[in-house]
Amino acid sequence: MTPADLHDPALRDRAVRAARGEAPFDILLTGAEVADMATGELRAADVGLVGPLIASVHAPGTRADAREHRAVPGRIIAPGLIDTHMHVESSMVTPRRYAETVLPQGTTTICWDPHELGNVAGLDGLRWAIGALRGLPLRALVLAPSCVPSAPGLERAGADFGPAEMAEMLSWPEIAGVAEVMDMRGVLERSPRMAGIVGAGLASGKLVCGHARSLSGPGLQGFAAAGIESDHEITSGADLLEKLRAGFTVELRGSHDYILPEAVAALNALPRYPQTLTLCTDDVFPDDLVARGGMIDLIRRLVRHGMPPLEALRAATLNAAMRLGRRDLGLVAPGRRADLLVLDGLETLGVEQVFASGARVAEGGRLATALPLADPPGLRDTMKLAPLAAADFHLNAPGGTARLRSVVNPRFTQWGEIAVPVREGRAVLPPEATLLAVIHRHGLAPARPVLGVLEGWGAWRGALATTVAHDSHNLCVFGHDPADMAAAANALIACGGGMAVAAAGEVRAVLPLPVCGLLSDAPAEQVAAQFTALRAAADGIAEWQPPYRVFKAVVGATLACNAGPHVTDLGIADGGTGAVFAGALVEE
Repeated sequence: MTPADLHDPALRDRAVRAARGEAPFDILLTGAEVADMATGELRAADVGLVGPLIASVHAPGTRADAREHRAVPGRIIAPGLIDTHMHVESSMVTPRRYAETVLPQGTTTICWDPHELGNVAGLDGLRWAIGALRGLPLRALVLAPSCVPSAPGLERAGADFGPAEMAEMLSWPEIAGVAEVMDMRGVLERSPRMAGIVGAGLASGKLVCGHARSLSGPGLQGFAAAGIESDHEITSGADLLEKLRAGFTVELRGSHDYILPEAVAALNALPRYPQTLTLCTDDVFPDDLVARGGMIDLIRRLVRHGMPPLEALRAATLNAAMRLGRRDLGLVAPGRRADLLVLDGLETLGVEQVFASGARVAEGGRLATALPLADPPGLRDTMKLAPLAAADFHLNAPGGTARLRSVVNPRFTQWGEIAVPVREGRAVLPPEATLLAVIHRHGLAPARPVLGVLEGWGAWRGALATTVAHDSHNLCVFGHDPADMAAAANALIACGGGMAVAAAGEVRAVLPLPVCGLLSDAPAEQVAAQFTALRAAADGIAEWQPPYRVFKAVVGATLACNAGPHVTDLGIADGGTGAVFAGALVEE
């Protein structure tokens, strides 16, 4: 549907008169080529704007009557970029700070799943998210989190959204649909909870979005048959094609760069690019967002990997608009919304100017106008646990030798088992094994650490603590030495959440994220600098080995909805089977 702000008869009257030459344009862009997403052409044309509308796309030099002329010779005019699946929380800044960053990069519309806020603060988190967007020129379609927690029975979050909560959220006019349905096992087994959540989405007539990680064959077919329409969890070129062939809208994401070359090769082998291909950022850390960009960086990478530039732009504009049901977006054409980019060319894809609803909001990589000030963000009291001691991170065991179940590999996890010596009642891990402690921080259960053993993470020489831990966002601490783990954990308890690194019993770096333990209202550049320092400290204590054993893996290590074992606040849980073990110790 076209939003109501474009339905004003006076606006349409003025746009028609301007298109016919009976009234001047508000803004006239001249000398450029238009990237026509409908035809795939680059064609010379001038573009006249009236208020938030494109009134005319006409032959060059045929009109000169406008209140403001902007000559852009040799440039390309394209639609504003649409991010079809993302989490503002991954940038670790508030929506206002996020908008300040991505508008100059050319992103004018986002489809935001705030399930991180929902998992911490429940419906109050959603209300805060909607309020934090008001008055911003960045357009946001907010989705209702479907999996709070992501794997019921395997983990606890700060809230619990069932069918009743989903129906309530879908009744809010600001909510555009059901966010990524992550409880794949619940969907396929037709659990009453997930059937009710998806059913509420289908009954609403709004979007129903998916998370089909590792699903294939009958499981993938069943996921689609349940009414789920999209997926961004692409693991290979073959996986991409299977999901396109199953009718999903694929939200090809930029957060897993190693997938992109294979994905582009698979797409280039098709007779034509599918209109059900869209692009998304999903998760972008603040340093990458500031230094390289969000959607525009993804498009540039896809082009470098061999995707035709106009196809990449089409996926990020017209295809996305069609998927989201936004007929006002995605084309440089009369009657459409004037969300426009002025690009320096298709080779470099440099964003020189950005228009949102006809207003020039950015130029030369900077905002052209200040964004409205926001109230100080609330949702700050979310670390509901007392300081921890080194003894809380002791893996206690009887006898002289202990058998420990382990979680093998940072990604595509598998079950393992190791035997270790026991000294003074404590299991002694070898240097190449890592301890992961997960502590419930939301106040709904005792804050008692669950200790799991990780293999395949290398030898750690310190500890890293984080409250950014998909998707329940409990306090997670990685390390080997209990004193380091306690120091990192207590740094976050003191500052309201975030990330911290400790070594030799001392805190080496802290990134404070006081809003839900996820966000900061500091400028994105400042948060990026703090995050860069935090990552550098982490590099000094961990042994990364791309593409899987990377810093980003720490924030997804407890994602219990995915197949294989994961450590959660309830124990060691397997999202594929539903099995939960109380801890790492294998009882005889």
